[in-house]
This record gives sequence, C-alpha cells and structure tokens, in this order.
Amino acid sequence: MAAPIKFGVGQSVLRKEDDALIRGKGRYTDDLASSAALYALVLRSPHAHAKFTINVGQARLLPGVALILTADDVADLGGLPCLFNLETDPFTAPPYPILARDEVRHVGDAVAFVVADTLDHARDALEAIEVNWTTLPAVTGVANAVKPGAPQVWPDHPGNVLFDVSIGDRAAVDAVFAKAHAVAEIKIVNPRVVASFMETRAALCEYDVKRDHLTLTAGSQGSHRLRDILCQNVLKIPVEKMRVICPDVGGGFGTKLFPYREYALLAVAARRLRKSVRWAADRAEHFMGDAQGRDNVTIAKMALAEDGKFLALDVDLMGDMGAYLSTFAPYIPHGGAGMLPGLYDIQAFHCRVRTVFTHTVPVDAYRGAGRPEAAYVIERLVDACARKLEMGVDAIRRKNFIPPRALPYKTATGKVYDSGDFAAHLKRAMEIADWKEFPKRARQAKKHGLVRGIGLASYVEVCGTMGEETANVRLDPNGDVTVLIGTQSSGQGHQTAYAQIVAEQFGLSPERVHIHQGDTDEVATGLGTGGSASIPSGGVSVQRATHDLGDKLKQIAAEALEAGVGDLEISEGRVRVAGTDRAVSFADLARRPSVDPAKLNGSATFSSADGTYPNGTHVAEVEIDPATGITRIVNYVIVDDFGVTLNPLLLAGQVHGGAVQGIGQALMEQVVYSASDAQLVTGSYMDYALPRAADAPRFVFETHNVPCKTNPMGVKGAGEAGAIGSCPAVVNAIIDALWREYKVDHIDMPATPERIWIAIREQHRRHSL
Repeated sequence: MAAPIKFGVGQSVLRKEDDALIRGKGRYTDDLASSAALYALVLRSPHAHAKFTINVGQARLLPGVALILTADDVADLGGLPCLFNLETDPFTAPPYPILARDEVRHVGDAVAFVVADTLDHARDALEAIEVNWTTLPAVTGVANAVKPGAPQVWPDHPGNVLFDVSIGDRAAVDAVFAKAHAVAEIKIVNPRVVASFMETRAALCEYDVKRDHLTLTAGSQGSHRLRDILCQNVLKIPVEKMRVICPDVGGGFGTKLFPYREYALLAVAARRLRKSVRWAADRAEHFMGDAQGRDNVTIAKMALAEDGKFLALDVDLMGDMGAYLSTFAPYIPHGGAGMLPGLYDIQAFHCRVRTVFTHTVPVDAYRGAGRPEAAYVIERLVDACARKLEMGVDAIRRKNFIPPRALPYKTATGKVYDSGDFAAHLKRAMEIADWKEFPKRARQAKKHGLVRGIGLASYVEVCGTMGEETANVRLDPNGDVTVLIGTQSSGQGHQTAYAQIVAEQFGLSPERVHIHQGDTDEVATGLGTGGSASIPSGGVSVQRATHDLGDKLKQIAAEALEAGVGDLEISEGRVRVAGTDRAVSFADLARRPSVDPAKLNGSATFSSADGTYPNGTHVAEVEIDPATGITRIVNYVIVDDFGVTLNPLLLAGQVHGGAVQGIGQALMEQVVYSASDAQLVTGSYMDYALPRAADAPRFVFETHNVPCKTNPMGVKGAGEAGAIGSCPAVVNAIIDALWREYKVDHIDMPATPERIWIAIREQHRRHSL
C-alpha cells in the first residue's frame, strides 16, 4: 500500500458532510414524508401518578380522524424491553407498555395515539378524548423514594428499589478504613438532564400491502438495533418484514439509540390504515417523552495514609431509573461504578449500587453513560482528600496515579488499563494553563471585587465495547469506492473519518469514497453508534475491509498487467507495477468483463472485548462575582490521550462539544420535578437552561497520545470524553474559589448564581453569629 497522503489518517481533512448541510440540503426524517402521509399525535398524561379511564368514542367521529389507539387496541404488542440484567442478582423488570393501561406513572406517560389527515384535525381529536383521572401520591428523587412509607411506583418492587448490590470487597475496605490516618468524605448530586439535540425525534412508517412489509424511517442512532427490538420484542414479526432507514440525524447523545413507543404505534397504524403515517415530537414532548440522563446521588469516602496515599474507596450510589426501565437504564449506574477508581492506584474498593424507581421520565444512557458520573465522583473526592491533608490537588494526584511502568494495570473493579502516561498530561495541562502564576491572577481579580478559582480533573473512561461491527468496501464501476457499515452518524463526521481510512490505503481523495449507513436493506448488520465505538470498532473494520479489497484488486491487476502480485502497489486510485509507469485504474479493473463481482468487494469484522481507555486532564479557571454569584470561565485547557488521532479537526469538534455539554451541566442544566406532585417544572427551554456561545470559553486543546495496545489502529474512543472531564474540572474550580475566600467546600451541580450566592451568604451568616 502507498504511504500516508494528505487525505489519510492523522490529517485535518474538512468535513465532507458540511457542504450539503450548510446549503440546507440535509435530509432529515421529517423532510421525507409525502404530502399524502397522515399525521399522528400522542395523548400524554398531565399527572405523574394516577388511575384513569378513557373514552375515545366522540373523538373518533371528528372530521379527518383515521384512527385512535388505546391500550386495548395494542394489547397484542410486547412492551419496550430492558436489555440489561445482573448475572449475580437477576431482577424482573416491570412492564413498559406501548400505551399505559389504567394507570400512569410519570408526566408525559402515553395513553392514546391519534392519526388524522391533518395536524390540526389530530389536535382536535386529542382534545376531544375524555379521560377521567384519579390522582395518586407520587414520589421524586431517590432519597425520597427509598424512605419508609414513600409512594410506590411498582408494587412488585417494595421500597422502589430495583436492585441493591455490592461491587468489590466490603470486609477488606472496612478493615482499611479502621486503620486509616484520615478519611475524606463527600455527598454529591449528579443532576438529571435533558438530552438537548437540535432535531427532535421523528418517524415515518409506510406499509406495502402486497409484501406485508413495513418501512420505518427514523432519526435513530442505529437502524438494525431499532428494527430488531421492534420486530422481535414489540411487534412480534420477523425482522424481514421491516426495513429501517436512518437519514441525516440531528444529534443523538445516546438518547436516540433506544426504541420508543411512537415507532411501534406508527407501525400498527400504518398496517391497519394501509397508509403512510408520520410523527414528529415538539419540544414539550421531547421533555416528557424522551429518556433523560444522569440523576445519581452518591456518598463517597476515601481512606488516606499520612503521606496522601489512597488506601481504600467506599461508595454508596443511588441511580434514578424513572418510572420504567429504558433499554440500558440499570446498566448506567452499575457499569459506571466500574470506573470509580479513576486513574488511581486504589487497592481496596467497595461500592453499593441501588437503582430506584420514581414517578419521573425514564432515564438512560446520555453522553458518557455512567463514566461521567464516575469521573465526577472520584475527581470531586480527590480534591476533598487534598483539602483534608492540606496537599496540592496536583500533588495528591501525582502521588496516586498509576505509573506507566505498572501498565497494563488491573483495577480493583477488573478494568485493565493498557496504556497511558497520566502524570504527563496533567503536567502539560498545568503548563498551558500557567498554573504557577494563578495566585497573581487571583490577586488581580480580587482588586476588582471578583474571586478566582482554578480546578482540574484527570479522567479515564472505557469505550469501544459495543460488539462486532462489519464493514464492506466495494469498488464501483466508475472507480470510486463505497463503504457499507452499520454505525450511524448523528453529527460526528463518519463520512469524513471512514473516507480517510480508505484514502490512506488507496490514495483516493475523500470525495471519491462514499459512506452508506442507516439502511437495514442495504447494510446487512450493524450495532449503531454508542459508547464511542464507531472508530475503535468500525474504523478497524473499514481499514481491514479496505486492505482485503486491495489484495483482491492486486490479483485482478496482476492478470491485466501480466505481473506478479508482489510487484504491485496501489496509489491514486490505480494499481501499478512498482517503479514503473505501467498501471491500471480502478475504473478499468471494475469494468473488466471477466472479473468475479465478489473480488470487487472487501469485508471485515472486528470486535474488541477489552475496550479502549481514553484519558486526559481538564483545567478550568473561573471568576465569580460574589455580589451576584455569576460564574465566568476565563480559561480552559484540555490535554487528552486518544491513542492515535484520525482527524484533528473532527477530534477537536467532538471534544469541544462534549466539554460544553459538561459545562452546561456544571453551571445551569437541571431537570426539576415538584416535590408535592412530581410535575415537570422545567418542561421547556423557558425553564431549562442550556449553555450558549457566550457561556463557552475559548478552549485550548492538545493531545498527549499513547497508542492503545488493545486496538489494531491504536485509537481510543473520543466521542464522549469532553463530557467526562468537564463537570468535575469546572466544579472543582468553583469550589477552589469559594474555599480560598470563604472556606466553602461544597456545592452541587448545577452551580447556578443563586446557589453560589446562597453559599457565600450562608458562610457570612455563620461567621457573624
């Protein structure tokens, strides 16, 4: 193969996707419905917990109404499944019905599905449905849900607990704590957030009467997973009876990976009416009907030696599941707990994990899926350890980092870190942030009535373990190359990244490499996109499939050029005899009449059981106005280890985007339910704050890459990393400012101006007594 070229791996190739998108030529789900498609709406519960009876008789008689479905009409359907269970302590998931029957369990619970010829007629019918509600007590927040006498979400799960399990060695941890020089302890809340993608969920379902076949178009993160779950678990039809197409997808962040009720309801409606039916969520439905993220309450303690060495870690974690179990929901806190030791050499570990039901929207994977929660816990706790022993936050980290010589290192939770130099990226991030000169900047800020703080977080995550991903790379008649793969881009830049992998081996410009994803008829298999696995798994598959195709093309060219295969090389879309001008183009090879079509296709499958462990350090510097509590991020540095960088531009975009999401959670984002009746208080962007451009700092981003030893390309997943290091870095910086000036050592996310102002005033009040 030819040497790397300007379009290959490691080059800052501009995104192929952007030209169509910035010209308004992107094709999203709601763009694809024909004018003849019927419109669907969902009737949702206004109550968090209530018994109900429903009468749709009058609504069915209204003009334009084609169909109204209630629970009785879809009684033959299966419920939405939970795809995770515990091997050691298996649990029984409560039903997650496609439409609620007799009882609703969260605001937004679906009770009816209306189909009409226009959106206005569908709305009229929705309003005409008669529902008699008998409200019941409701509970929000895991701390309230586990209290004796709390309202029960499910009668088969007393105390509202799905499972209560231990990870690690309780006895060993207790023994270490009993002899420890000191113990640092924190109790923190990781607030619930809304996955605020730009394109709301939408779907279109068409029915072919002759074939008895459904085509579902949806903005999902995985066409095959969506098809398989809907067919096998819900509709109970062969997978051959449904095609799923995922066109352009306007953001996902994990939340678009799951099956939802509307997709099954559209399939039922399309079959019964023998017409195309479309549905698109408005923002209110987005808040009430899509899985939400995070929502943990955690108590963490570290046993310390006198010199600052970490001896044992003990954690009590409660994760809110909401009212139903979404696809991977119980895995998020349980799997995330495995990353709690972070980058530190901690020999004794124990974590109690409880998953708890509340009368709220279900929770599931959101960018990072348990790893941001774990990083937030350990990095907040490490800073608390430093304050406890009056050590520098950098010094205590260096004291406890796993050294490079110890790699591969098996953590107390069984994770095996294969590569990295953790102290090196900490050092580099501090250098860029000019850490040593911070005291001068703090004094200068104080002259202007402001309080400065600086904080850091050194994170690690595990990713790239979704399973097998297969890529097919074929030569087209015009000499271009087409890649078929089952991952799904929702903004990450797959069209560009995969094209670079092909370009590096074939010397083709990215414009001549075409990526096809998101169609179960065209692509045979696929896992979709999640867990930062597309490049660590899909990229390896594409690389190997390209190599496979290259070998086959050399065999064809050897005959055409009357040369030995070993004498041939590929470059610039041609196969040539090395050291000569004798060559044959890809187009000529594709058109040779005697060529077996199978030799114009390369295929490869890759799966990594070990995963990859991206890691890095974030440094945030903040300025707080004590008169208002307003926080401004004045400096932000990121130094990451992603093993190998495929495209620096794409990588920076992913890291910047993830970091801004983390900043949003740290400073302003929080789903709020009323304590009395579990009403969704933050049900729109009038009440739920998102970061704007003015809230984002100017990022300084570098890599300090150490190639991954468990991945053939050396890469480590990068899609979620920015959201993992940012929350603890920002909050640690805020606490650093408050501790320096007011001896305030705790604040929970989101660290809103109100919370900071109250913390400062409360400290003043205490000292004035």
